[in-house]
Amino acid sequence: MNQELDIFQIAEILPHRYPFLLVDKIVEFEPKKRIVGIKNVTINEPFFIGHFPGHPIMPGVLIIEAMAQVGGILMLKSFEMKAGEVVIYFMGVDKARFRRPVRPGDQLKLVLEPIILKPSVSKMKGVAYVEDKVAAEAEIMASVVKK
Repeated sequence: MNQELDIFQIAEILPHRYPFLLVDKIVEFEPKKRIVGIKNVTINEPFFIGHFPGHPIMPGVLIIEAMAQVGGILMLKSFEMKAGEVVIYFMGVDKARFRRPVRPGDQLKLVLEPIILKPSVSKMKGVAYVEDKVAAEAEIMASVVKK
């Protein structure tokens, strides 16, 4: 099953809003197997004001956060949980590596696959690509709890 989600559908699933909603589109989704999200990186991002003036680079922690948001969608959609009834907590990150800088004009392709996928706690492998080159990778843990 390949299901795309636009920004309006994503906003119905994730509680994040500007400037912390870091996913623009889901282009691929296979329940319990794989999800691919897109983040368009523009010079208008508020973090570029201070990171770094004259040489803007997307902070690595925000790349990881974007991965976590895509992973959260994988969890909620795989188990058909209602976004308004639960919240996803980012629990941990392991094996994070940053391979190349992400700059204005880049498009991040965020690919997440489960290592352990359960309705309560999951661990996922995430890889962020720019032009088919690995920009960052990490293992992410998240928990779903009732509001």
